[in-house]
Amino acid sequence: MSAPLPKPGPQRSRVPTVEETSAGGIVVDFSSPQHTVAVIARFNRAGRIEWCLPKGHLEGKESAAEAAVREIAEETGITGDIVGNLGSVDYWFSVAGFRIHKVVHHYLLRATGGRLTIENDPDAEAIDVAWIPMDELPARLSFANERRMVLAAKSQLAGLQ
Repeated sequence: MSAPLPKPGPQRSRVPTVEETSAGGIVVDFSSPQHTVAVIARFNRAGRIEWCLPKGHLEGKESAAEAAVREIAEETGITGDIVGNLGSVDYWFSVAGFRIHKVVHHYLLRATGGRLTIENDPDAEAIDVAWIPMDELPARLSFANERRMVLAAKSQLAGLQ
């Protein structure tokens, strides 16, 4: 008499994983007593508006820092110089049958010029842009990981004072 065959477990489908790297950050108007920060609004996949820090993919051979400066300028219209590294976050999401693992490098920038506009956003993802006082960002930003970047920026700003 042979042993019974084991029951098959749940079938797990293999969803392809894609690794993505982006960069962006917090660009601060140091001339403002409230240390205002340029942030963007966009529609999420569910069609709701979310306020977030400007960021985007690295292009060609650019470094994360170079991409952060470029992306912030494209999405907000504000140019800036990097003051410090705020750290990185990573997260997972699914889209179009792919599982995406995204790493985003964040930097603190000092605003050096430009004017608020979404007109230069090549992907037309941003629907609005605004200067928000640093202390109001935690209530405005949609993502907890970006709110943690605000804490890191406040800490670095305190060291610059």
